[in-house]
Amino acid sequence: MWGSGYGMVGGLMMLLFWGVVIVLIVLAVKWFTNNQHGGTLGRRDAIDILRERFAAGEIDEEEFERRKKALER
Repeated sequence: MWGSGYGMVGGLMMLLFWGVVIVLIVLAVKWFTNNQHGGTLGRRDAIDILRERFAAGEIDEEEFERRKKALER
């Protein structure tokens, strides 16, 4: 009667289209924010913190090795 010829399929295709657009936007935002922080989101590994403390002289070599062994378990 109206001459559109698509019926229900047109509405479903529009939902599918917008669903794909939203998913692509979410994936792009996740990819961008993950790459901004080097993939770790700014978190440091415990062994990295231990190395920094050793390098800064906060702990001696014996303490460094003891804690490193504990972390590797």
